Amino acid sequence: MRFMVIVKATPEQEASGGAMPSAEDLELMGKFNEELVRAGVMLAGEGLLPSAKGAKVSFDHGKTTVTDGPFTEAKELIAGFWLLQTRSMEETVEWAKRIPFQEGEVEIRQISELEDFEPVMTPEIAEREQRLRDQLSGN
Repeated sequence: MRFMVIVKATPEQEASGGAMPSAEDLELMGKFNEELVRAGVMLAGEGLLPSAKGAKVSFDHGKTTVTDGPFTEAKELIAGFWLLQTRSMEETVEWAKRIPFQEGEVEIRQISELEDFEPVMTPEIAEREQRLRDQLSGN
């Protein structure tokens, strides 16, 4: 199973325009990431720049609206993520409990797989999706 561990932004991160973590924090996070890689569960992980450097695109009945950052609700913003492949939500939670944060919050969401869409997926759609996934993985 694949899970996205979403790192929530703090108001301080957003207010500062994306203050860099300390060298000590980077070292701790680097060691944690190494553990994830050695365990074979980390597929990807990245930090994100603050919302001041982002944009939102909204869709409403065929009309699109673009809103430039910064965005007001820091508690709803994302500062980074990990993509993990584990056996269960419980295993993912155990990994998340080891994140070396002094404060903050993460949200864990399971990633939907092609099989989750079988009730509505036609063979043509399934073939196209598999072809795209193969291209992304280099097969």
